[in-house]
Amino acid sequence: MRRTTTSLALAAAALLLAGCGSQSGSDNAGGGKVSPSAPSSSAPAKGGCAADVQLKAADGGRTVCVAKGGEVRLTLDGTKSRPWKPVMVSGSALKGINAGFVLQPGDATAAYHAVTAGTVKLTSSRPLCAQPTAPGQVSCKGIQEWTVTVTVK
Repeated sequence: MRRTTTSLALAAAALLLAGCGSQSGSDNAGGGKVSPSAPSSSAPAKGGCAADVQLKAADGGRTVCVAKGGEVRLTLDGTKSRPWKPVMVSGSALKGINAGFVLQPGDATAAYHAVTAGTVKLTSSRPLCAQPTAPGQVSCKGIQEWTVTVTVK
């Protein structure tokens, strides 16, 4: 009996670790190793800041500079099973503008006009693992955080 209990505990631990570290189907957004790339931006305006900045999920943790009067647009590609929460803004240097339509379930899009000098934090989050869809499946409570600091000059 003791051997069976130990074997079951080891098997459950192995399944738990494998379940949170794997993905199935086409739900590969945000999975794997992300190579950071510079956010795309237009030519620098006055003060060395970009006139327009385009942000993506890989830009999380960065600080970007946008010129007053410029625009910041972002698209976070999510999935139906791992959706991004709406983007939150802390600070008053950016004013929300029409970002267009969100076509894919789970995506988050936002657009802002740089109205005054200052610093703003843009934040969002989503589940690290998809929620179980059937009884007996393993779930995890991890959260993927996304934050970008925007300086307006």
